[in-house]
Amino acid sequence: MPRSRAAHDLIFQHILDTYATETNKVVSVWGAFADRDLSFKLHEKSSRVLDLMKHPLSERRFFAEFLGVPEVEATAVLPAELSVLNMRERMVELAQPRLAFLAARDSAWWLTIVPFFDAQRARVWIFWRRVLYTAHHRTPLTVYLRLLDKSVPATYGPTADVTWTGADPTLGVEAADGRASLSTPVALTLAAGLPYSVVCKLQQHLHAFVWPTISLSWSAKPRCFNSLA
Repeated sequence: MPRSRAAHDLIFQHILDTYATETNKVVSVWGAFADRDLSFKLHEKSSRVLDLMKHPLSERRFFAEFLGVPEVEATAVLPAELSVLNMRERMVELAQPRLAFLAARDSAWWLTIVPFFDAQRARVWIFWRRVLYTAHHRTPLTVYLRLLDKSVPATYGPTADVTWTGADPTLGVEAADGRASLSTPVALTLAAGLPYSVVCKLQQHLHAFVWPTISLSWSAKPRCFNSLA
């Protein structure tokens, strides 16, 4: 994973980490489809699976037009053959040079106000709009997978198909309370008298260990990409 030039500000490295992991989540969801599913849609007015996998086109526009990131020509964004495998590979190929470019930007660059459609916004604001839009495009595809009776990959937490030791979904009041839902090792640490802020950090690290390794390079694991180092 590239390190941000502005990482000393303690807030910009997470932009690189977030973009890498959000890209991983997209290609993991895409990988649950087969080529025969590309024409599937919920309604005559709904987008097809393939339409939603053309997401790199809007990403290219955001990064090139609004953030000023060097990008390939728009005609070169999509692969010549629109298969699930090719679309996943292309998504990753386009993401990798963006990470390197963004890592070289300083805090002044991120906070600069630039045109965004008919408004003016800071580049960091535009980046987060991009992340939200990516999640917006990914979400209907998880619904499509369920309706096609396919396994839904984990993105922000476990699904009915994918879980792991330490998974802690908030499904009720007890979990929403936070402390009551801590895993046993963390609960014991809390009982030992450590500050709650320290316990929360420990819980985050424990969850990191049980998550599958994700990356922007192909992995032997099905439907998964391994993290950039």
